[in-house]
Amino acid sequence: MKTHKVEQLVIATVGFFWCFLMWFSTAAFSPSIAAHYHLNIAELGLLASSAIWMAPIGRIIAGWAADRFGAPRTFAIILAGCGLVSIASAFTSSYEVLFIERVIVAIAGVSFVVGIQHVAQWFDASEIGTAEGLYAGTGNVGAGVGALVLPRLFGLDYQGAFLWLGVIALALAAWYLWRGEAARHETARHTARQSSDLRGTVFVWTRYIAIALMLAYAMSFGLEIAMNAWLPGYFSRGFHEAILALGFSSVVGVQIAAGTFAAVQSFSASLFRPFAGFMSDVFQRRGWTPMPFIAKTLPYAPRLHWLAIALILITLSMIALTIAGLAGSLPLSVLVLVLFGVFVSFGPGGTFALVPLLFPDRPGVAAGFIGGVSTAGGIVYPLIFAHSGNIHMGYLYAAVTMLIPFVLFYFWAARYERHPEEHGLFELPPPAAETEKA
Repeated sequence: MKTHKVEQLVIATVGFFWCFLMWFSTAAFSPSIAAHYHLNIAELGLLASSAIWMAPIGRIIAGWAADRFGAPRTFAIILAGCGLVSIASAFTSSYEVLFIERVIVAIAGVSFVVGIQHVAQWFDASEIGTAEGLYAGTGNVGAGVGALVLPRLFGLDYQGAFLWLGVIALALAAWYLWRGEAARHETARHTARQSSDLRGTVFVWTRYIAIALMLAYAMSFGLEIAMNAWLPGYFSRGFHEAILALGFSSVVGVQIAAGTFAAVQSFSASLFRPFAGFMSDVFQRRGWTPMPFIAKTLPYAPRLHWLAIALILITLSMIALTIAGLAGSLPLSVLVLVLFGVFVSFGPGGTFALVPLLFPDRPGVAAGFIGGVSTAGGIVYPLIFAHSGNIHMGYLYAAVTMLIPFVLFYFWAARYERHPEEHGLFELPPPAAETEKA
């Protein structure tokens, strides 16, 4: 059984890695696409944000589908559908059609919550943080691979990249159907299927702690995916002279350099994502509760404190990115970006070490809401970045207007010392299974 659950973790991780690679493959070629179609900086920001348009509602639906139909079927449909459209986009010459097709391919990003549900059905509470961290962290590296490797393999030929990404996605869809299993125990699968009703969905969506975790995820993973889409264009525009001074003078050269710097964030975030889940497990085992105002007696209270620390570090690193940009220092900006990637990895790892524990009977619905609505931040952040007066000031604006309020709400919602999952916008009694658990 131990070997079998590891196999399911590997299947979910490989599937998510490829979905992530497809998701941000457009961003990897944004300089060449922008040059070919003569896009201005506002249009570049729109192209960057478009990768996230389908994620909020798509992840909600995917989480529900994972509970209702099982993760293997749901994941395979996502891989196959996005793979086919990716292949079609390789033969498109109209920018308008290409834009629409790449928005559809970006649906690949909804696969995250399906894998979260899949892994949660196979691992115990004591190891859930590390398991989910390994899944998400290894999968997330797909964005860094896209930014770093794809331009080097294909140069300006983004059509060829889109073609091969789609073909391999079809093969992975077949593998997921062949070897994937929805749950370790049939009873767990049956419970998730029966709990994925409208009442269970409303219950999750209206709990303060679920909303707080959704906002925490918006300021961690929502911000991470926004940066994946934004950073290649940011470095090519914000540090254009510095890149030219390094000897990269052609469009493809600037694209490779910008993609390399952008990949720093994705690789550091992916590398430390398993560590983030592991640290949540460590906090839990050691009983560490250092933060003020947050509950200290809940069975999973230490995990709440670890996530609070992560959110504060993310906010500070965003402010530091503006400082580095205004200083005009490319090396300092890259260094801060490394730290930002580390800190931003703590948020998702800390969040999804909590979700299966707070809502064990409907992990897909909870993951869909928390991991879905939050990705709207990936749409909003690039628009803030692109429409600020100074391209470097967008990070500070986002920190002041979005991140700091999110942190304050999280502290407020995590203060309950008894069953925070029962407190919400409406006085709904908890579902029967969770009442028995309590």
